[in-house]
Amino acid sequence: MGRTVVVTGANSGIGLATAVDLAAAGYDVIGTARSQDKADVLHDAAAERDLRLRTVLLDVADAESTAKGFAEIDAMTDSGPWAVVNNAGLAQAGAVEDVDDEEVRYQLEVNLVAPARIARLVLPGMRRRGDGRIVNISSIAGRMSLPLMGWYCASKHGLEAMTDALRMEVAPYGVKVSLVEPGSFGTGIWEGARYPETASTDNYAVAYDRAKRATGAGTRVMPDPVWVARTVRLALSTPVPLARYLIGADAVGGVLVERLVPTAVSDVVKGVLTGVRRLPFSS
Repeated sequence: MGRTVVVTGANSGIGLATAVDLAAAGYDVIGTARSQDKADVLHDAAAERDLRLRTVLLDVADAESTAKGFAEIDAMTDSGPWAVVNNAGLAQAGAVEDVDDEEVRYQLEVNLVAPARIARLVLPGMRRRGDGRIVNISSIAGRMSLPLMGWYCASKHGLEAMTDALRMEVAPYGVKVSLVEPGSFGTGIWEGARYPETASTDNYAVAYDRAKRATGAGTRVMPDPVWVARTVRLALSTPVPLARYLIGADAVGGVLVERLVPTAVSDVVKGVLTGVRRLPFSS
């Protein structure tokens, strides 16, 4: 049996693709999910390819549930996994003023606090072995912000800052930490995104409605998340992984635009594309 890798949020999207891809590559995969029904989705996907993997039920947003789940993982392995892929994530849409404190806290809890919490749980074992990997799944949103995605972008910006610090802190102990920054892939995360119940302005309301309708249609033509899964596998398999893996044409293009185009220009373009502002000559 290969090295043990835990993949959080492994029942859909990038997490599901990653768990199956790593199992096919010979890793001992333990996927986490919040319920048995969700865990069964992963088992069924693995069975279709005649693969075996294990699952543990936990909610990354709940500290007690996470600690209990990783205690179970410790018992299933040799004092903890060799690697963790922090994939579980939440998409919270909405203008900054339309998202209340409770929703903000939950967004940050899932996308930022949970990966740090999990790192605290697995690092003692990795340090004892003098070997280990942590891969945090971020997003192009970790490098650039868009209107109506401020809190999601904030959570990913924070994840990237925390990951950079963590990478430097644990390097002396043989633990390697990487970020994977996907662009748009057919994961369905934005189809299940949370939207504010009310909008502060008519423009926001129209933009929310348009975004909801566009998300469903867009997901069907987006690239398969298997490409992100293969990038995760690369980060785990290479002896000297990169600090960051940017993947997707829109991600690469977005970073270039962010660096080269004046902020005043990109602000207008982003505003028009998301529907929060109109061009001066539009009716």
